[in-house]
Amino acid sequence: MEEFINYILHFGHLNQQQIDFISKKAQVLELPKDAYFAEAGKVSKQVGFLVEGVIRVCYYNNKGEEITRYFVDENHLMFDWKNFDASIPISEYLQAATPCRLIVFSATDWKEISNTIMGWEAIIQKINTKNHAEKLERRSPLVAQDATTRYLGFIESFPGLANRVPLSYIASYLGITQSSLSRIRKNIR
Repeated sequence: MEEFINYILHFGHLNQQQIDFISKKAQVLELPKDAYFAEAGKVSKQVGFLVEGVIRVCYYNNKGEEITRYFVDENHLMFDWKNFDASIPISEYLQAATPCRLIVFSATDWKEISNTIMGWEAIIQKINTKNHAEKLERRSPLVAQDATTRYLGFIESFPGLANRVPLSYIASYLGITQSSLSRIRKNIR
């Protein structure tokens, strides 16, 4: 829980009473590798903060191929900001790429925190803005780069991740085949 509170305090101030209130609402969730935190077509029922592990965000294209859109690593808040309050089903899968430990809040508890703590929405908006900017920063260069440059950029953006998640996920994220990724990795060693 300490990791979550420290993370939140980077974006706003909370007093001890507010911290205690938030802590009482939190639960720890252990997700084994390949388990889903959230599934496409279902309404998200919880907010999660990733303490340990890697979550991949993926979807299936019109050919039925699984596409990894991005990865979420430690110290990131996960929830569908725009559809959460409206109870609209999400369009992607959030799957544990490694064993994960999360701090989670039910939708009801999250709304109660929001309604109780003055300035909570402003804190969450700052977090959402930061997360969105990170996603764009990590994805945008991939469009115009060759596969080797994309992989090198991936390693720079996600240091250490290449050794933690299956190569098939990384290849999908980079928009290349797994055999191409293996060749690239062999050539840059």
